[in-house]
Amino acid sequence: MANKINSVLITGGTGSFGKTMMRSLLERDTPEIRILSRDEEKQDAIRSQLNDPRVRFFIGDIRDRSSVDRAVNGVDAIFHAAALKQVPSCEFFPFEAVRTNIMGSENVIRSAIHHKVKTLVCLSTDKAVMPINAMGMSKAMMEKHAQAAAREIGADGDTKIACVRYGNVMYSRGSVIPLFIKQIKEGTPITITEPEMTRFLMPLRDSVALVHYAFEHVRQGDLFVKKASAATIADLVEALKQLFNAPDHKVIVIGWRHGEKLYETLASAQELTTSEDLGDYWRLQLDGRDLNYSSFFDEGESKTAQLDDYHSHNTHRLDVAGVKELLLSLPEVQAELQGWQGQ
Repeated sequence: MANKINSVLITGGTGSFGKTMMRSLLERDTPEIRILSRDEEKQDAIRSQLNDPRVRFFIGDIRDRSSVDRAVNGVDAIFHAAALKQVPSCEFFPFEAVRTNIMGSENVIRSAIHHKVKTLVCLSTDKAVMPINAMGMSKAMMEKHAQAAAREIGADGDTKIACVRYGNVMYSRGSVIPLFIKQIKEGTPITITEPEMTRFLMPLRDSVALVHYAFEHVRQGDLFVKKASAATIADLVEALKQLFNAPDHKVIVIGWRHGEKLYETLASAQELTTSEDLGDYWRLQLDGRDLNYSSFFDEGESKTAQLDDYHSHNTHRLDVAGVKELLLSLPEVQAELQGWQGQ
């Protein structure tokens, strides 16, 4: 990292992102990495596997400010990844999403400011843009909390607050890719919701790179977006069938799940009017307006109507060959393919 840090906290650090970020920080010789999560079993497994004194584990829940404060006190940076991420579970238990994704995130934000942490990067999702499900709504509110705090403490505040927003992380927990591979290997039908549904496809390494980039280029209240390719669910399934030598594997369309979208949006047209194109990334700048109502009702801007939202239907679309190439770059898929001869 350009900005050297001595101590960093990863909330939700036993998840897919947290473990990959932890290894990345260890490779960068970070002196201390703190992991805050509720899952003592996963913490114990990581501790036993790593056996690295640079990694310290804190049992706690971001819903509880005192446990957050214990983990935050003394760190230079926080990567806030703890969240409820599953769309169906948040649909059935929406207030649990409020408690974790909104109230828990507010605990992390306020603790970071109180302890004068230099940089806080909050992880968000494409589902926060024009959300139609509880998970996306709660993440959108997390972004609003982070931006309101950034606006409140100002550009010269002790803590710099940024958010990152990305789409589906390939082979992360809850991803459809390991499910589809499992169904192929077990000989059960592949179950999909809508073949023409498109999704951004981002390897876990790219989400980690996005967070590093946000940390290195943070300005108060910015939100960073990684430009990403997308594919239809039908092409993703076909690519997996070809990779696993299962061309005739049965596919069943089961219909849409609660809260699903036909495509996912990473940035709205309105956000893009004030964005900065950084090549592989966009910097969506903080709206610095205050409660001077003329800024909302008497003064406007005309660029929004000339732009499109940035979503998985209009981004670079991978064909089956492109999806196969991307899948083969994932170590998890390579491991699944070893020794597999197909049907």
